[in-house]
Amino acid sequence: MKLTEVRINLSQDVRSRLKAFCSLTFDSTFVIRDVKLIEGNDGLFLAMPSRKLADHCQRCGEKNHLRARFCNNCGGRLDDQRHLRHQNGNGTPRLKLHADIAHPINAQCRYDIEHQVVSAYHDEVERSKHPDYVPPDLDNEDSGGYDLPPVEDADIRLRPTGTAR
Repeated sequence: MKLTEVRINLSQDVRSRLKAFCSLTFDSTFVIRDVKLIEGNDGLFLAMPSRKLADHCQRCGEKNHLRARFCNNCGGRLDDQRHLRHQNGNGTPRLKLHADIAHPINAQCRYDIEHQVVSAYHDEVERSKHPDYVPPDLDNEDSGGYDLPPVEDADIRLRPTGTAR
């Protein structure tokens, strides 16, 4: 897969470590949105879209964020030590609160994507200096183009979630 388009939406707060939100298109067919470009201690890096990690209440089974002290459903007090089950895999005691939804599988892939996004970021910063600059609107990218005709190939038909072939 090749990264075929990078769309950059610059952060309005120049003092923020968050420099931009990015939308990455691969092979002109697959999009990953809400990728963040962040200024870290060692330079710019990509933070892939993620979800908050949660666990279930022992009393009612409701999902709750790991930092929650009380259940969102029954109001029961949650175990203060339950976060210890969700530490980083490298043995450090740092609490892991989020998991990537999409991410590169290896360091070379991450480097290639990061290199192209940082280059696109610098290009967007230069474009933003022009008086007629209009920032791209990444919030309304879903407004059309996705109503495709039904798939005819039986091997590709969509099945309800959780059903086997």
